[in-house]
This record gives sequence, C-alpha cells and structure tokens, in this order.
Amino acid sequence: MTTTTPSHSTSGTTGAGGSGRIEVRNLTKRFGSFTAVDDLSFTVEPGRVTGFLGPNGAGKTTTLRMLLGLITPTSGSATIGGRDYRDIDSPMSVVGSALEATNFHPGRTGRNHLRVLADTMGVGAARVDEMLELVGIPAAARKRAGGYSMGMRQRLGLAAALLGDPEVLILDEPANGLDPEGIRWLRGFLRHLSSQGKTVLISSHMLQEVEQTVDDVVIISNGRLVKQGAMSELHGSGGAIVKTSDTDALAGALRVADLTSSAHEGGLLVDTADLRLVGDVALRAGLPVYELRAATTDLEDVFFQLTEGTNRNLGQGASTDGHALAGQEGAHA
Repeated sequence: MTTTTPSHSTSGTTGAGGSGRIEVRNLTKRFGSFTAVDDLSFTVEPGRVTGFLGPNGAGKTTTLRMLLGLITPTSGSATIGGRDYRDIDSPMSVVGSALEATNFHPGRTGRNHLRVLADTMGVGAARVDEMLELVGIPAAARKRAGGYSMGMRQRLGLAAALLGDPEVLILDEPANGLDPEGIRWLRGFLRHLSSQGKTVLISSHMLQEVEQTVDDVVIISNGRLVKQGAMSELHGSGGAIVKTSDTDALAGALRVADLTSSAHEGGLLVDTADLRLVGDVALRAGLPVYELRAATTDLEDVFFQLTEGTNRNLGQGASTDGHALAGQEGAHA
C-alpha cells in the first residue's frame, strides 16, 4: 500500500494564541464504586505532539471520551480552547478524533463513509478524495469497510478525523495495525500537523514509537497523573558511561579529578554529563577509551519506574478503561 507525504497545507485556526489548548482540571469519573479517573489535571499545548500513556485500565480512554463529550464527568472539567466539547460550534472543524478503528458500517465503502461525514459538516466531496489520497488508501476507497484490514481502518479513521481541517487532533492508539512503513508515515504526518500549530494528542502503548514521535508526555496510572513533561526533560542525563582496558585505573584517575564513578555494564558510570572531561581524564591516564556516551533514561525505563506495581487494573484490558463502562453512560457521537 502506498502512502502520500503530507506536503500541502491542512492548516486550521490554531496558533500561538492557544485556541487549541487542551486543559484537564481535577477531572474525576466514577462508575458506581469504581473510580476510573481520579482528580486528573494536565495541559496539552498547540504546536506539540503529546503522548498520553498509561497501563491498560489506567483511565486513558475514559479521559479522552470525557474530553470529547461522550461521557459526563463526575467532577472537574476537560476543555478545548477553554470550552467544553459540547459547547463548540461546528466541533468537527475544531476537533478531529479517532477513538475506535472499527467504528464503520461494514457494508459502506470507505469513500461513502467519509461522504456521509462530509455532508454533516458541509464539506465538499473534493475534500473526501483529498483525505483518502493523503492517508494512502485511494485504491481501497470503493471497497466496503467491512473488508478493510486493521491498518486500513486506522487510515480511514484518520481521514475522517481530518475532514474538517481541525485545529485539534485526538487519536486513541493510532498506530495499531499499521505496518512499519505505515508507522513511519504516521510519525512524519503527526509532526507535520504539529508544525502547523495544531494540537495533537495521542494515546498509545507502543513506547518506543511514542519516544520517536512525541514532544511531550502525560503518564497516568490508576486514573491519576504520575508524570507530565517534555521528552527532553524526561530523558534527562544520568551521567556518562565509559569503557576502557583497565576500569580500576580509570576509576582512580576519575577520583583524582573529583569525579565519582561506579561499575556499570563492564565499564563505569561517571557522575557528570561532560563527556569531554571524562575523555580528557582517560587520555591523561594513558588509557584507551572503547566507549564514551551519555547515560540517558529512555521512555520505557521511566514508564515502568512510574507505573509498575501501581496500576490496579493492569491485565484487565480496556473494559475498565472506558469501553464497557462507557456503555453505562449511553455514549453518543
């Protein structure tokens, strides 16, 4: 399947003024005695791709459904540009969303599915064909959606979300079912949208892919915020890793230079981010350097440090994260 590189404008009205800012404040949702989201607060800024992460059952989908007006919060607020979704005029031209890749009439073709949506928002048929081309499924447009693969459904869902040229894009697990080429395309496409000032919020469990895609992360567990920040801050610097022929001799030379070190994976972990300084110490000691690099923390390490053993619903699947529970609310589009 071919894909189209997004080279033309899909710009909306979001800009530096923050009209597409997402703000979640003290958001809580209870289903009977079960608290799915618990006093949750975070902000998603325009012009950024933000990853919304958490174990299964952490409350991600429930939060997104409240943000889109599909579930009524027990307390707190979730706003887009300072307004509840239900109060936004022409919401599909402001917010594009794809929460379920399978939410299509199986007997309707992909093009007809989009045409129905386009008619409801007053968008012309040309936009439908443009979006089908943009997401890389023009050849499948005349096929019934019931015969689509998961990856094709993901692309159709993305095309539907983009129909109104929204300033905010909210996607739940958008990379599910995509092949490596499709994932790479999606990564570039989301970055393209954020570069235009659009607000992009994606939930995902694919941590390595998120790490390559997003600017910011929001991590929740048990319905509560455990971490929010820029990926650059999240990585931080854990010092320097250096390997040489005589680890003990280098450790001694580092001590003389007032640098603390400890054994690490056959080398030393030095308590400094200054790689040049470590290299100079080794050079003065007459020791060869086989490896010298920054010791950073990856997203997977941070994620499990923050969530491992804390999520009450881990392993129970999405039924506790908004899908089955949402039925109690009579969720509507």
